[in-house]
Amino acid sequence: MRTFVDEIAAHAAREPGRVAVSTPGGELTYAELTARIDALAGTLAARGARAETVCAVAVARGVDAVIAVAAAVRCGAAFLTLDVEQPPARLAALVRSGGADLLVTTEALADRLRLPVPGRLVLLDRPEPGDAGGTPPGGPPDGRALAYVSHTSGSTGEPSPVLVEHRSLDSYLRFVARDFRLGPDTVALQVAPLGYDASVRDTFAPLLAGGRLVVVPRSAVLRPDEFGAVVREHGVNALLSVVPSFLAFLAGRPDGAGLLEGVRLVVSSGESLRPFLRAGGRAVVEDRLVNQYGPTECTMTSTRYDVPADPVTDADIVGTPIDGVVVRLLDEDLRPVPEGAVGEVCVGGVGVARGYRGLPARTAECFVPDPAGPPGARLYRTGDLASDGPGGLRLLGRRDRQVKIRGYRVDPAEVEGALLAHPGVTGAVVTAAEDGQGRVYLVAHVTGDLDGTGNGALRAHLAATLPPHLMPRRFERLAELPTTRSGKADRRALADAVAGAGGRAGGPVRAADAAGHENAAALAEVRS
Repeated sequence: MRTFVDEIAAHAAREPGRVAVSTPGGELTYAELTARIDALAGTLAARGARAETVCAVAVARGVDAVIAVAAAVRCGAAFLTLDVEQPPARLAALVRSGGADLLVTTEALADRLRLPVPGRLVLLDRPEPGDAGGTPPGGPPDGRALAYVSHTSGSTGEPSPVLVEHRSLDSYLRFVARDFRLGPDTVALQVAPLGYDASVRDTFAPLLAGGRLVVVPRSAVLRPDEFGAVVREHGVNALLSVVPSFLAFLAGRPDGAGLLEGVRLVVSSGESLRPFLRAGGRAVVEDRLVNQYGPTECTMTSTRYDVPADPVTDADIVGTPIDGVVVRLLDEDLRPVPEGAVGEVCVGGVGVARGYRGLPARTAECFVPDPAGPPGARLYRTGDLASDGPGGLRLLGRRDRQVKIRGYRVDPAEVEGALLAHPGVTGAVVTAAEDGQGRVYLVAHVTGDLDGTGNGALRAHLAATLPPHLMPRRFERLAELPTTRSGKADRRALADAVAGAGGRAGGPVRAADAAGHENAAALAEVRS
């Protein structure tokens, strides 16, 4: 099959001097980009990379990360991108569960992270003799071969590795380029952090279309003044991975509209867009604003909705299925619900992933036969509840405990498990609450001998294994956890207690927590 990397090479053949990537350190043409991709792909192939090989990419944000991912695809292998700012212990767990066979990194990061990847290291800053000038293997990859591994939170409390195939990734990127009308005049800012699947979209959809990708340090993306300066300096006209909380942050500034001046396309995902729209934020986006929805298990995006200039603000509308995707609203027995009724969102079609690596029981539970599809067709049960209405799908909540925190899908069990690993904690329940600006955050309710343990110490304990978006904003210390009649922790009572203390209850997850669910979220680290 023809991949997005083949399209990059085709642009290089037609217009070798066209700029592909702009960075603070200079520019890279399509010819230069393709040459470096092919050289690294040859090195990976010489180290044994082929179909089903997982190449972990632990590289700082920049051109090298773009090249490393594309090189894995070029040699028919798969990639697993890592956010090197996360705790080393967590990254080690990700490469183990993701089945990484090779590691692409730098000497300094290899020494600092010490990731348990069995194959020989591929050090970008210390190539071995014979590494340079390698030739990538010939022939296109099989469409059903593995393209990438992306982790998502699960009910087990551990991140679950999702296996996405080349046919799914290729179909999705081509849809993005086509539906958003990307082309040679597109100038897209890389927004999503590495390690999350949304970074694949905002990095490679513009390059597939022959556009220009702008890559700057994270600080320049997260700080409004620097963000605005980057948009102006490079003529950025497309943002493909922005979370609503960052849009709301921009809209709340006096110069908010000016920061997005010239940006013709803003694609939002990862959390509810409704609070932003209710606050009148649609006026900040001068042209096209698209709200996307979809789980990691379905190749990032399953539906999209073009938000009109005068938007609906009393519903979380995520629109209609993208090309090659079907969405069904089903009951517990996988039967269609009546028109207008609430059902579970079940997604089928080309985007559905292979399943979870090493988790056959969970794969069988979540990836089920499609009773209305052709032989062999499968559905992914998202756990989201929705109904159909004007504009398409309207999200209404979840049937489990998962929440959305600054664009990331989170299962509180993961945080609870990390808390219980602290020697002083005897009980832990994590609930969701909402601040006055509609932002969801985590509250940790803990018991134990913690008189000499401050909140800072608990945060330091969690930071050793968890990324920032899993860090509770509040810690509530209790003599004992309230329980229900069955003896289970009474999460509703805990959430209500937070609400009574001045917050808004998290309790059962509302639609605002479930809208969208790409592990994306580019600008997700905006601090409250």
